Amino acid sequence: MDDIRIGIIGHGFMGHEHEKMLTKMPGIRVVGFADIDPEQLADVPEGFKRYPDDAALINDPEVDVVLIVSNNTTHHDLVIQAAQAGKDIICEKPVALSLQELDEMQEACEKAGVKFTVHHQRRFDPDFRTAKAVFDSGTLGDVYTIKSSIYGYNGNMHDWHVYKKEGGGMLYDWGVHLLDQLLWMQPGVKVKSVFADIRNVINEEVDDYFKVILRFENNITAELELGTYYLTDKMHDKWFERHWFLGGNRGSAYMDGFAPEGRIVRTSQLLQNAGHGRTMTSAGPTRSFGPPPEGRIITEPLPQVNTTHENYFENYIRAYRGEEEFLVKIPETRRVLRLMDAVRESGRTMKSIDFE
Repeated sequence: MDDIRIGIIGHGFMGHEHEKMLTKMPGIRVVGFADIDPEQLADVPEGFKRYPDDAALINDPEVDVVLIVSNNTTHHDLVIQAAQAGKDIICEKPVALSLQELDEMQEACEKAGVKFTVHHQRRFDPDFRTAKAVFDSGTLGDVYTIKSSIYGYNGNMHDWHVYKKEGGGMLYDWGVHLLDQLLWMQPGVKVKSVFADIRNVINEEVDDYFKVILRFENNITAELELGTYYLTDKMHDKWFERHWFLGGNRGSAYMDGFAPEGRIVRTSQLLQNAGHGRTMTSAGPTRSFGPPPEGRIITEPLPQVNTTHENYFENYIRAYRGEEEFLVKIPETRRVLRLMDAVRESGRTMKSIDFE
């Protein structure tokens, strides 16, 4: 079968990441790169085209698929231009900055009859897939809480992400991934309400901290928290921390790090009645929160998952050839954008927002 010929618009950080991955993948041939900054094309390897502008790449007959990896504010126009040129499209997240933008993009793609999907590769993060495997297994019983958090110490963001006019900020950068993960963990389950706290801790223009609480119709409460200036001397993965916690009525599970370390945790005997016994702790006497007796807490290993970001493009190749469906569907990304709107509205008003 012929390789899928891809042209990449944007050769910044993510453009380079796509270059490293896609130039090694069977079934894909990267044709070349375009970038508004000529300096970003200086290190394009020999054998790949360096286009003078986006239009030259979009209109190149050797390009089957346009992969848009440029600033968030450019996605709308580039998707429409690529669709009108008859090109299939993969767009980086967030796919658009508003629902109206996405609707116009989808309409252009449907009118042109081209394939259109979004690069939500973090559906293949090992930490997320481990959390989802635990959730799907039912081993925790009725899950009542899910916590997902990321903490970093640097505070500042990179490149154009620090500018509001470029669609910067951590809600657009990481928030869209974290929300997508929670929605995809429970497909079809409605979100009843949203509450959010969004802050500019040390950045003037864009958010660098958020906490989002989602209440699902199945009575699960999910909490997302991200802070770029969240200082601790115990860092995972060298410069930031990643954590999951799932709590159910038959046990809990925790996962730390993107290559997750953790356990499923249970109790060998539920406490029936505290009685009159008490334990002295550093916080004073307690009957409910003293240390468990030996053997009361038992642990089990986390399930093993085998997943990488390359899996996203493996699915793309098969779906492009009609062998299966695209993993990321536009209605799913539209729901994430709707949820992002509710998050921002709650953050502005500091009130809970009814959602679905």
